[in-house]
Amino acid sequence: MGGILLFISLGLALLVSVVLIRTVRLTSKQVQVDPAIDVTVDGQEVAEHLAHALQFQTISHQDSAQLGGEEFIGLHEYLEQTFPRVHSTLTKEVVGDYSLIYTWKGRAEGLKPILLTAHMDVVPVEPGTEGDWTYPPFEGRITEGYIWGRGAMDDKVAVLGILEAVEMLLKEGSQPQRTIYLAFGHDEEIGGQRGATQITDLLHSSGVDLEYVLDEGLCITDGIVPNISRPVALVGIAEKGYVSIELTVESEGGHSSMPPQHTAVGILSTAIRKLERNQLPVRIEEPTRQMFSNLAPEMPFAMRMVFANLWLFGGLVKSQLAASPATNATIRTTTAATMFEGSVKENILPTKARAVVNFRILSGDSITSVIEHVRQTIDDPRVQIRPLEGIRSEPSSVSDTDSPSFEALKRTIRQVFPEVVVAPGLVLGATDCRHYAELSNNIYRFSPIWVGPKDLDRVHGTNERISIENYEQIVRFYIEFIRNSAL
Repeated sequence: MGGILLFISLGLALLVSVVLIRTVRLTSKQVQVDPAIDVTVDGQEVAEHLAHALQFQTISHQDSAQLGGEEFIGLHEYLEQTFPRVHSTLTKEVVGDYSLIYTWKGRAEGLKPILLTAHMDVVPVEPGTEGDWTYPPFEGRITEGYIWGRGAMDDKVAVLGILEAVEMLLKEGSQPQRTIYLAFGHDEEIGGQRGATQITDLLHSSGVDLEYVLDEGLCITDGIVPNISRPVALVGIAEKGYVSIELTVESEGGHSSMPPQHTAVGILSTAIRKLERNQLPVRIEEPTRQMFSNLAPEMPFAMRMVFANLWLFGGLVKSQLAASPATNATIRTTTAATMFEGSVKENILPTKARAVVNFRILSGDSITSVIEHVRQTIDDPRVQIRPLEGIRSEPSSVSDTDSPSFEALKRTIRQVFPEVVVAPGLVLGATDCRHYAELSNNIYRFSPIWVGPKDLDRVHGTNERISIENYEQIVRFYIEFIRNSAL
């Protein structure tokens, strides 16, 4: 008996030793940098430029016939007036009717070019919510230290920020070592099929092989990431895939006074309930694993110990992450029933019931595997299953965090925002980046926008805004990033 107890004691001691050693070895991955070279940005001037751009109602509607082409043309003309050096020095091309691509020719032919991209289109304001805005969504009001309006965060802020940066660098007489492309799509919010896709085709036909692509994605969070008191700058190194699946059930219909045992709506409801109760399994994939390894050293000792030993505490971590919608989405392919249609009248049995379920696909799953999961889970021949046409994409590959371009990005963030912790992460939505995947292995998704808990609902929501101070930082960020990676 004494031998067994000794063996158990030695085993526990060894386990504790391994856990502690791994915890101690998990040291900070934050790069130490000197402050950014002082750049004078006229906050009021750049704020006025952005505010004016927000007045153009460059809205992407699902129905392409509703596209307001004159609004995009008006914005193009405004950009030409506002950034004269850009338009006299760089080569501009219009792609897909309303998207723009600029070429800033570099001096060194042997260096791979880079691509900075953003989108000019915005989502509509939800009908009936116009009165909820503090200031009209397309007025471009500057007040209370903020620039207010649709596109202030997503994504005209990046379009104008990039152009401001290039204009200022041209004013200094800068010329890049490597060629820089600036690409601004006009239909990102509805899939980018005429904008980013055609820009990619144009670059591909010219044999362009990019060093990196930087697009929107994740941002600087303040008070959002638990167990870290400092702000966190998350850089998307991958994004989830996307597919929507239509479920339909057909029946004879008739009067509701003589219903069958199960109506089309009832059958379809059961199918959706099965999908919600039997979701795809949780997994900690590489982007989330890297996020933990970069954030954990900045956490209190107990949390550092947990994340340094996922081999032991992985189950606990997964269960905790799965309990919250925001973190659950980082570890599994999510299932979201978004549409349901039945009868046109309350006392008529529907001849057809229809639902749509949206899936955001985690690395390791695929569109094919999701469709098969839906078939096996529902397991009912009365339910017809069909992936919707239009927007769909496989999960992206994971970009290299050891590349010089990622190092330059981390260094730039720390130069402009020295108080933040930088970590890779997974983008839950879809960006134009997926269209550029064939042009580069290094695709990064980051917007230097400062976001607190109260700001999360502003993107695509009511009272979208950006502070003047943050917008100054955004312009400085693009200036420094171009300096660090291309000049």
